[in-house]
Amino acid sequence: MARDLLGTVLVRELPGGRLAARLVEVEAYQEDDPASHSFRGRTARTDVMFGRPGHLYVYFIYGMHWCMNVVSGREGEGSAVLLRAAEPLEGLQEMARRRGTGDPRLLCAGPARLAQAFAVTGDENGTDLARGEGLFLAAGTPFEDDAVGAGPRVGIRLAAERPWRYAALGSRYLSRPLAAPGPPVSRRSPRRATRSSP
Repeated sequence: MARDLLGTVLVRELPGGRLAARLVEVEAYQEDDPASHSFRGRTARTDVMFGRPGHLYVYFIYGMHWCMNVVSGREGEGSAVLLRAAEPLEGLQEMARRRGTGDPRLLCAGPARLAQAFAVTGDENGTDLARGEGLFLAAGTPFEDDAVGAGPRVGIRLAAERPWRYAALGSRYLSRPLAAPGPPVSRRSPRRATRSSP
């Protein structure tokens, strides 16, 4: 599912207007993955991660940042995809106000920046992104296989070498360049996956 999320559009409807950004960078995490929050089993914090696919799993890190993930596995599996970066499309002025910068490249380049730009906090934990209301994922335009690369995940110590970070090659909106990307990564069929597979 992680690869398939690239090119989809994250949309947020707020009183101040509509926000939209095309996903350009994601990372996959699975239950048997020592870097995953679900590795030690289901807890109150990770309950949503073990729930139905397509829901938003939001967590707090470093005592200051929110990050958001799309639950990607079968119910009870404990898998999710971290949304790392996106290309802003709509509502850039509102994103800039929230982020404190007018540079489009820095509005959504990083998981914490993306959550801040979209005003996502723990209140959105468990949101059904398939409902098309308030906060949701829209189809967008898929990236061609030769425009997507995979490489090691970043910001973790355990199992960092797994090539489960997927990014749009050459995008100026990535959180950081993809190091030594592998061969082109094909989309799955059907596009909307219901179980996690990096």
